[in-house]
Amino acid sequence: MQKEYSTNLTYHYNSYFGIVGKKMKWEIGPTWKTHPEFFVLEFAPNKVHNMWTYCTVGMSADLIDDNLIELVIYSPRQDNSLVELLTVHASHHRLTPFNIHHTSNIGRPWLENSICDHAFISLPYLDGENLEIFQFEEKIIHCYWLIPITQVERDYKIENGCEALEELFEEIQLDYLNPLRKSLV
Repeated sequence: MQKEYSTNLTYHYNSYFGIVGKKMKWEIGPTWKTHPEFFVLEFAPNKVHNMWTYCTVGMSADLIDDNLIELVIYSPRQDNSLVELLTVHASHHRLTPFNIHHTSNIGRPWLENSICDHAFISLPYLDGENLEIFQFEEKIIHCYWLIPITQVERDYKIENGCEALEELFEEIQLDYLNPLRKSLV
């Protein structure tokens, strides 16, 4: 069943981006916590986005709870550290599930020299439901956007709510691809 899930989800991503993603696995650290068939797809800039895109495949494979999600993160450049970042999130998800509007402490800059060392799980506003919704058998799996944020932005979300954070992103035009961006709060 996992092979079928992975095959179908890979097809979903490849169809959406119009190119074949490169299958990547992170082999360092406690990867045993992820599903054995888990991997990340790397998409080079393409007709949909002029940026690098990394997508989890198997983060929610064989789960039966209400937290059936996969994650997508964007980058201005190719960077294997994003495979590690998504693998760590997938590993965590198997023990303490993530879902929409959750935040996480990345524990390091998301890209070199960035002050964004946390992440926020959001709707994929750049792509909409064509990317977000993946149906497998009777289940709906949501492919959400993992947005790198600062600790101060995370604190703002905790104090004011996720809608306030997203409104701030829209009002100030979050430069989500800039690893050197300043905190919006």
